[in-house]
Amino acid sequence: MNEASELQGIELLRDPLRNRGTAYALEERIHFGLEGLLPAGVESLEQQTARALANVRSQSTPMEKYLYLRALQDENETLFYRIIVDNLEELLPVIYTPTVGQACSEWSRNCLRPRGLYISCRQRGRIAQVLGRSVQQPVAVVVVTDGSRILGLGDLGANGMGIPIGKLALYTACAGIAPQFCLPVLLDAGSDNDALLGDPMYLGERQRRLTGAAYDEFVDEFVSAVGSVLPGAVLQFEDFSTAHAFGLLERYRKQLCCFNDDIQGTGAMGLAGLYASGRITARRLADERILFIGAGEACLGIGAMVTAGLLHEGLLPEEAKRRCLFFDSRGAVVAARTDLSPQKHVVAQHREAPSDPLAAIEAFRPTVLIGACGKSGAFTPKMIEAMARVNDRPVVLALSNPTSRSECTAHDAYAWSKGRAIFASGSAFGLVTIGSQTHFPAQANNSYVFPGVGLGLAASGAKEATDEMFVAAARQLAAEVTHADLEQGRIFPQVGRMRAVAASLGTVVAAFAYERGLGTKPHKGNLRKEIAAFMYEPRYPRSVNSQPQTEGDKYEEGSV
Repeated sequence: MNEASELQGIELLRDPLRNRGTAYALEERIHFGLEGLLPAGVESLEQQTARALANVRSQSTPMEKYLYLRALQDENETLFYRIIVDNLEELLPVIYTPTVGQACSEWSRNCLRPRGLYISCRQRGRIAQVLGRSVQQPVAVVVVTDGSRILGLGDLGANGMGIPIGKLALYTACAGIAPQFCLPVLLDAGSDNDALLGDPMYLGERQRRLTGAAYDEFVDEFVSAVGSVLPGAVLQFEDFSTAHAFGLLERYRKQLCCFNDDIQGTGAMGLAGLYASGRITARRLADERILFIGAGEACLGIGAMVTAGLLHEGLLPEEAKRRCLFFDSRGAVVAARTDLSPQKHVVAQHREAPSDPLAAIEAFRPTVLIGACGKSGAFTPKMIEAMARVNDRPVVLALSNPTSRSECTAHDAYAWSKGRAIFASGSAFGLVTIGSQTHFPAQANNSYVFPGVGLGLAASGAKEATDEMFVAAARQLAAEVTHADLEQGRIFPQVGRMRAVAASLGTVVAAFAYERGLGTKPHKGNLRKEIAAFMYEPRYPRSVNSQPQTEGDKYEEGSV
């Protein structure tokens, strides 16, 4: 950046991408007109990190920690990401699940500094203009939601913006996508949440949700605008209602590089858990029988990925279908039902419908119990006891977020199975000690998948995100689980390794893109090294007025 365009004084301090706060050297303070705007002390990034981390830990509740970190992100992104990268296991539950659920519920009331784009249905006809005016640089990843199905909390309307912001924070912290190349978007199509519409503090559109053709045209205009204004950006659909999620994915997956994290990301995560648990139980994927409590995007996504994995192992489609039995709010998903959606009809089994999940365990004898129904207590003591009775090592995945919606707690799963369950949950639970035995529950969360997949897509310039890529990512994620993890009963890597896991998954996805002729960016052949060079590292760049770059660039603190 030439001197004429350099930010100076208070404007430099107000730019979170460039601001270094107390890390500006004395000569920098003179050069950039910062004298008098900062206290006399000059600190390194490490010193700043220690102070900020102490402040985070001094907060009384997870929500207070979330608000402190969000404020820090809006002030100094390098410092924010340095803290997160260095303390992933401690802070991931703060910036993402489960705390982000409460943050979304209270979004309008807290009303922090605006971040990302709110695209309103009132802007129909000029969305490309709004997008082009608001985004002044290339974008690698866009995460978009319409707020209609936020975690297990339902329709939160414009309050759902916390999800794209949180997802993209993980893209940067875990996958090294530099923050200026990340764009969170909230499509405000209205809300059907009466409590929100009646809340005087609610900041979204105060109208019922668009439906039918009006909704389709709104989303279509946005997707078209992304393709024209942000060519090459990866588009991630997040927390759309089941009524729209599958249709949107099918409509746009060939038009631009996009994926639905709730369907494909969750699917790959679930499949990885089964591959990894097989290393404990000595069961092959083809040996598993899976009972799903829930038949929405998450469970159907896992079912689809499991089916793809079974077909890869040589099973016929009908054989693969018989391995997965689903329950929705109206009972077992069987072919005799006349009320099934097209997505559920595909997975419906030709069998007599068990009366309830407990009866299904006795008749179907599943080896794996997966829940993503958003209902706390959906896994009862009798269900877990039955799972332990028909299996030596039952796999129990309680995937609903936040923790308050988990189908059962880690303690319950271990206690009711007499310590034999292999348990993982969508939001993290702490260690569980029962008698003399300590259990180490794993976190089964999409955050192991989507950052690495998005990294591989962005680094390769992939034209399409295929289901085969997600299956490959699932296999690689399972391979990242160490023998030490398995010995403790964990079927996912420890959270502190997420950055290395993302690099590994990104390499696999990029390689797959090139092998299938979908990669558009040139590469020299050593993909792992090129992926590492693509990844941003939170350090202050050499030039004060430079935005964060990637690990491949040279960094030097304290130089003008």
